[in-house]
Amino acid sequence: MENKEIKQPVPPFTLETAKQKIQMAEDAWNSKDPVKVSKAYTVDSEWRNRSQFINGRQAIQEFLADKWKHELNYKLKKEYWAHGDNRIAVRFEYEYQNRQGDWFRAYGNENWEFDGKGLMKKRFASINDVPITEEERRL
Repeated sequence: MENKEIKQPVPPFTLETAKQKIQMAEDAWNSKDPVKVSKAYTVDSEWRNRSQFINGRQAIQEFLADKWKHELNYKLKKEYWAHGDNRIAVRFEYEYQNRQGDWFRAYGNENWEFDGKGLMKKRFASINDVPITEEERRL
C-alpha cells in the first residue's frame, strides 16, 4: 500500500527547511513514541543503526520500542551539519540511563535521504556510547 502522506518540508531543502526538518526529528525522537517517530519514514525505509540493518516502518517501530525499554531517561539533541537537494547530514548526542542506573552519552552522525513527499527513505547512523557520571549530564 502506497503512503500518500506528505511530510513538510519537502525537498529540495534550503538551510532553513533542513534545520526545520532536523528540529522536527529531534522533537519526535524526544517524545519516545515509536509510532510518532516512524511516521517520518517511508513504509519501506532503510536504516543502518550502529551494526543493525532495519527495513520498513513496522521494524522501525519495534526497534524503537525495544530501544526505549533499555535506554531510560533518554534525551536527544540534533545539530545541522550539511544538506543537499534531498539529503541532510546531522551530528547528534543523546544521554540515557541503563536499567542498572549507569549513565551514558551517545555521540553520532546520521545521513538522511528523503523522497519527494518529505518522508525519509534512508537513514544511516554511526553511534558511539561513552559512560558518564550523573554529574556530567548536559541534556
